[in-house]
Amino acid sequence: MADLPGSAERRRVEALQRWAGILDSAFRIPGTQIRFGLDALIGLVPGAGDAVAGLFSVAIVLQAARMHLPRIVIARMVLNSLLDLFVGAIPLVGDLFDVAWKANLRNVTLLDRHVREGRRTASGADYLFVTLVVVVLLAAATLPLLAVALLLTYLGRPLF
Repeated sequence: MADLPGSAERRRVEALQRWAGILDSAFRIPGTQIRFGLDALIGLVPGAGDAVAGLFSVAIVLQAARMHLPRIVIARMVLNSLLDLFVGAIPLVGDLFDVAWKANLRNVTLLDRHVREGRRTASGADYLFVTLVVVVLLAAATLPLLAVALLLTYLGRPLF
């Protein structure tokens, strides 16, 4: 019997949901509703832990690209993963962030929504999220430069 249209895509999404569950919510802290996965555990390894966990996240984003999701949705998924990677690299705070953020589950939810609804267009929320993250990243990159320029000016050595 032939597969129904989209059933291979549906199976791929279901496999990615299982993968994201292992990475982000496989374990529960007894007596609480707090769940975490291998991503948080791997992230405990100093240095390379977050990089290795980030590689697992790449597989989900690559599948979204193979499934021809809109570029803005893929950008949102990449930003989710980068936020997880960079904040996750901060000792202790990053580990707590990994438990709360669950980038892989977020990304698979975005993927599932677009596949389930048969959409190949992005929503306004996708554009808003990407725009806000880009603005925050630009501000985060600009503020240290501004602080250095002000410090040098204060010390009597103008930057320009």
